[in-house]
Amino acid sequence: MTLRCGAVQFRHAAGAKEENFATVERFARRAQEQGVKVLAFPEMCLTGYWHTRHLDRAGWEALSEPVPEGPSTQRLLALSRELDMVLGVGLVEAAQGRLYNTYVVALPDGSWHRHRKLHAFESPHISSGDSFTVFDTPLGVRLGVLICYDNNIVENVRATALLGCDILLAPHQTGATASRSPHGMKPIDPALWHARHEDPEALRREFQGDKGRGWLMRWLPSRAHDNGLFILFANGVGLDDDEVRTGNAMILDPYGRILAESDAIEDDLVVADLDLSLLPLCTGRRWIRGRRPELYGSLAVPLGHEMSPQEARFSDKPT
Repeated sequence: MTLRCGAVQFRHAAGAKEENFATVERFARRAQEQGVKVLAFPEMCLTGYWHTRHLDRAGWEALSEPVPEGPSTQRLLALSRELDMVLGVGLVEAAQGRLYNTYVVALPDGSWHRHRKLHAFESPHISSGDSFTVFDTPLGVRLGVLICYDNNIVENVRATALLGCDILLAPHQTGATASRSPHGMKPIDPALWHARHEDPEALRREFQGDKGRGWLMRWLPSRAHDNGLFILFANGVGLDDDEVRTGNAMILDPYGRILAESDAIEDDLVVADLDLSLLPLCTGRRWIRGRRPELYGSLAVPLGHEMSPQEARFSDKPT
């Protein structure tokens, strides 16, 4: 059995939810024409992302909505029903006096699921989620969600796999960030983005190099391979406040092989047929069955130097 899935990269407009939803709808309709049944969009793609770190509490609240009662979730559910497609988008959720970097997944039967980013570092006004998100679908597969930095923490992907995830939706806003690690990602000069029409290849080289695809290849395939799941990697692209997102939308199989990827320097959609028969005997699932959980108690023991998501993301302090 195969299942056709897609992942989108697009440049959101800061704070412009109507404009961004129009982009979501346009790509969803394009994907539906290609027979896509599951489509992933980037993190916080409806609200905009990096500009939000400058906002005060009132600014964050102005962008936020309840889920599922809010207009964006309701529109997403209607679009999912109309197109007979599972759709995942990122927004800012307001719930019980707290704000979350949330990813909403709408199913054609009217049901919905949300994942609150576990390692939210964008602002002191944002709270981190406290649970993993894995759920059944009418498509006969279990979907899971981890948002951006959630995927970097290996335990999160393993925990999601142990909950039975077959396909991981991995929405991001990444690439060309100013990593404090000596050999981590480094920024892309925004001048290359502004000159993209005159010299597109200079920007494409950066997107495909160590500031974009090269960095992803150091870890993303291993998340799929070691945990025996497909990954739909959706990302922003282009200038996002003062950082340049690198796109690199891709779909990986449970052996860590790339089934489809984008080398575009603008908005794009990638589509692939997922061979679900690979799942039962793939290497990662056999390794999971070979675990010895009685040995792993130390994985849940604090070491005393744990940091908050904000500290872990921005601190120069060595481990």
